[in-house]
Amino acid sequence: MTKPLIFAFCVLFASNGLSTQKPVWHPSPGYTQVPIWPGAVPDAQPVPGPEYATTVKDDPVAGKPWIEVGNVSRPTMTVYSPRGTNTGVAVVVFPGGGFQILAIDLEGTEVCDWLTSKGITCVLLKYRVPGPPWDWRRKRYTFAKSTMALEDAQRTVGLMRLHAAEWHIDPHRIGVLGFSAGGYLVAEISTNFQRRLYAQVDAADKESCRPDFAVGVYPGHLWVGGDAYRLNPNVPVTRQTPPTFLVQAEDDHVDGVNQSVAYYVALKNAGVPVEMHLYAEGGHAFGLRRTKFPITRWPELVGTWLETIRMLSQ
Repeated sequence: MTKPLIFAFCVLFASNGLSTQKPVWHPSPGYTQVPIWPGAVPDAQPVPGPEYATTVKDDPVAGKPWIEVGNVSRPTMTVYSPRGTNTGVAVVVFPGGGFQILAIDLEGTEVCDWLTSKGITCVLLKYRVPGPPWDWRRKRYTFAKSTMALEDAQRTVGLMRLHAAEWHIDPHRIGVLGFSAGGYLVAEISTNFQRRLYAQVDAADKESCRPDFAVGVYPGHLWVGGDAYRLNPNVPVTRQTPPTFLVQAEDDHVDGVNQSVAYYVALKNAGVPVEMHLYAEGGHAFGLRRTKFPITRWPELVGTWLETIRMLSQ
């Protein structure tokens, strides 16, 4: 093969590679993603390929497409400051996606838009995926602890408390809110906060990573099955578990209603303040998008509940 032909082949190959490469997600102008780890990421695991973002059009929610982000190996957080009056309340948002991908707008940026409109600082966590309980090599779920995602969540809450004064946050009013797999992550950090899963990095890791309140929307991976409402042992509920709000639909065929019921029973038995709302219809993965089903009015209930537990002023 002559040199000119070799060169032409290489250019063609490179061009094809560039044309098939998927873009990476970036927040809206005015917001910046910040890596949560200053150096090496703890317990780093291989991912199937480079990080990507793609618009899902063939499975719309409330008639609109949504964006999935995959192969996240360098987790980031994006801080969204409140619009108007700052209540001092802050929430870390965990998008869902079965620990395979992240529904970054449907269960992420759209949630932050709602929270900031209520005077709440929102931190969107782009945590590592795929990872346990999803085993991407074997393409199946396990009941393993979501080690990487939980490390990212612990680190982020610590960072929020470290920067509370700078970000105008009350360090005693920091909550977490998650959907589906992110709802499971809510339960994990609510019950696994007494010690970090990783070696201390800096001053942020000396701060408490216990949330002051927690919201789980159609959470998964909590019920281990069977007739009894047995809870996943990776979420050891105690009296120190923060006040929790749960919402789920009885026709949710991805994460059935028993997921929330199992967690509710454990919280109630431990004496933890908990409020649960179950609806006959609504399905799964609707985020904040309004549909014909009453369950999609859940944000209004969360607002009232935050007043009830005295996180927001009445």
